[in-house]
Amino acid sequence: MQYAKLSNGITIPQIGFGVWQVDEETEAPAAVAEALRVGYRHIDTAAVYKNERGVAKGIKESGVKREDLFLTSKVWNDDIRAGRTKEAFAESLERLETDYLDLYLIHWPVEGYIEAWKAMVELYEAGKIKAIGVSNFKEHHLDTLAEEGLMAPMINQVELHPQLPQHELHEYLQDHNIQVEAWSPLMQGKFLEINDFKEIAEKHGKTPSQVVLRWHLDNGIVALPKSVTPERIAENFDVFDFQLDADDLEKIDRLVTDVRLGPDPDEIDF
Repeated sequence: MQYAKLSNGITIPQIGFGVWQVDEETEAPAAVAEALRVGYRHIDTAAVYKNERGVAKGIKESGVKREDLFLTSKVWNDDIRAGRTKEAFAESLERLETDYLDLYLIHWPVEGYIEAWKAMVELYEAGKIKAIGVSNFKEHHLDTLAEEGLMAPMINQVELHPQLPQHELHEYLQDHNIQVEAWSPLMQGKFLEINDFKEIAEKHGKTPSQVVLRWHLDNGIVALPKSVTPERIAENFDVFDFQLDADDLEKIDRLVTDVRLGPDPDEIDF
């Protein structure tokens, strides 16, 4: 396992287990339990995923102690707009069957995010969350928090992968001591369409998905691969025994398209 250190000294496993679009009843309990059995200790969910109860069930089934886990959830846009951040946080705790979170994020920078951030800072200072951060924030959103004189987020979770490395944002985050975390690190499966990953994988005796995740690790990024298939869950975690060389990284750098798979944070309507 590799870890990143956040600005407040907390460490976060660099490979986490994402559960976006994982069904609460039919998939989440087994997938989470399997991920924890394999060795993952970082689970990333969100209120809007509607599977926090399934995540809790999977954790319970795994037998892994709560204090050995890094557990993340997020406040959804409707609650941000309604000024319900603290209430939404309490509801997530109830569904996750825990009395604290390791990380809580603002899911998108919708109207009301400044007040939501103030509420999260209060929860953090009260000891209810070990670290707080944001998701899908651009530089200007982060600048707004700074201009308000507010605590800087410890993490920004964004769409980031070899075709959308977000170099300028990544550099901004590094300069401000904000950890970058990637959702859809495996490009929603589109890495399978790129022969370069296959060639690099054969060179290292690994798989293309492992090469993509290793790229994230080598760039200091926290990555959140998602799968409900036991073989893929294990494959995505088996990435700590090799490194990419300069030739590999140069080949991957040529794949940049800067095309988003998800929405632009400045143009969302949900």
